[in-house]
Parts: sequence; C-alpha cells; structure tokens
Amino acid sequence: MIRVLVCDDQVLVRTGLVTIIDAQPDLEVAGECGDGQAAVDLARRLEPDVVVMDVRMPVLDGIAATRLLAGADVRRPVKVLVVTTFNLDEYVYEALRAGASGFLLKDAPPDRLLHGIRTVASGAALLDPEVTRELVGRFATRIRPAAPDPHGTPLTPRELEVLHLVADGLSNREIAAALVLSPETVKTFVSRILAKLGLRDRVQAVVYAYRHGLVS
Repeated sequence: MIRVLVCDDQVLVRTGLVTIIDAQPDLEVAGECGDGQAAVDLARRLEPDVVVMDVRMPVLDGIAATRLLAGADVRRPVKVLVVTTFNLDEYVYEALRAGASGFLLKDAPPDRLLHGIRTVASGAALLDPEVTRELVGRFATRIRPAAPDPHGTPLTPRELEVLHLVADGLSNREIAAALVLSPETVKTFVSRILAKLGLRDRVQAVVYAYRHGLVS
C-alpha cells in the first residue's frame, strides 16, 4: 500500500485529489492539509511514501516545504510530487532544485496523476514530457549557470546524446526508439549518467543539463 499525503490550499482541489487516490486499491491517503508548514509537520509525523504538493500556499509555500522534506541536506528525504498550474507557477524549476521527484499539471487526467504517484513511490522520477519541454525550456534563460568544470563533462558522446533526450522529456522507451536501442540499454545509460554526475534522478539530470548549458 502506497501512503500519500495531499497538500493543497484549495479545498475543492484537495478533496478531489483525496477522492481519486483513496479509490485505488494500492493507494491510501495518509493525511491532508492546506499549507506547506502543515505538510512538513505531517510528513515528518506520518512518514508517507509520497507527498502530493501544491506550489502556491499560505504560511509556507510548496517550494520551501519541498526543500525541508527532500532537500540535499535532509537525512531521510521524502518523495515529493509537485502538482502545479502551468500558467501561474513560475517556480516549479526551483521546486525541482529543492528536491521534488517530479511534477504534473493540475489539469492532467486522473490516470496520469495516479501513474505519477506510483512512479515517484517506486523511486523513479516523473517528468511530464509536455511540461519538461515547455516549462523548463521556457525558463532556461533564467537558470544561473554553474561554474564550468575545468575537466569537462565526464560523459561519453552517447551518454550526452541520451542526456539531451532526457532533458527534452522523453521516456526511456521514447529514447530507445529515437536512438534505435533497447529500453534496457537506455535504462543502463541513464543509470550510468546519474552515477557519473552524482545525481539522484532524472529530474536532477534535467536541471544539470540546463545549468551546464548542455541544452538550450
């Protein structure tokens, strides 16, 4: 059973999310709340498998809450799935840097939300392909570049090619089709990229690619 904490300050939205999640035989709503500080407190007490987090909330916003729950300095990070309104939230990139395992649009169909929760709970990262291309690409010019590595990238040309496609929001299966490889081979490439760069998941790989100017 995957235990989910739902955090959204809009009661109707939160109720809808709770209803959809609780209707699944393998999912259980461990708790719900309407602000980021409550999400942090409840997550630490209830230890859910996944926190479904809105971005814009009172008391403590979703980005700050995500950083407290899943940031680089957190000893036992919680998996956070950010669910955002595309046209309003220009801070999703910061949420990803704060440690979120993925994000979806609020107008995504229920089956995509459920898939997202299960994906994040399994330890994988979830990047909505449409949002990856549109949102991350849209704000790429605002991303502060990292200091250049004097030794260059440790990735091979093929690994760089795979990283480019990951940053474009393609799934392993889509990358396999584009490069005429098996999905298992692509999975191996992705794992190798993450290991070489010291990254946790595909979300961090996308952030890395933009910050280091590997994609634009």
